[in-house]
Amino acid sequence: MPHRKPQNLEIDNLDIQILSILMKNATTPYTEIAKELIVSGGTIHVRMKKLEEMGVIKGASLEVNPQKLGYDVTAFLGIFLEKGSQYNEAVKQLKMVPEIVELHYTTGSWSIFAKIVCHDTNHLREVLNENIQSVKGIQRTETFISLEESIKRQITLD
Repeated sequence: MPHRKPQNLEIDNLDIQILSILMKNATTPYTEIAKELIVSGGTIHVRMKKLEEMGVIKGASLEVNPQKLGYDVTAFLGIFLEKGSQYNEAVKQLKMVPEIVELHYTTGSWSIFAKIVCHDTNHLREVLNENIQSVKGIQRTETFISLEESIKRQITLD
């Protein structure tokens, strides 16, 4: 599939190559990237700063395996709001629930779709009953427990 250049962004092939390398391994040193792409380390640094300022790079993070830390249940939650106008207030309250690791405003059946991680099903029930369903404006929820994560990846640029 041919790569499409994002609209209104000053991104060239070198930027795409830098991003591709770092998306595979964010700990790759700039000097190693520079060597691979046959440019200076300073060029990589300048390009990364430009990409951050443009909002292409939102930050860097460490990815951990929740199961190795005792979070054995991953669930997805469809949240029905009483009214769409309650979205902003509901999100403010849902941000206070640490087990919610992703939250999306969606079209379709639900107003909000969330991903949550919990230690076990008792913890999940507690989070649902005490933290989520008590949020003002939430009419009801629909829960799906993940049995296995089969694919998790970033978009590809090359």
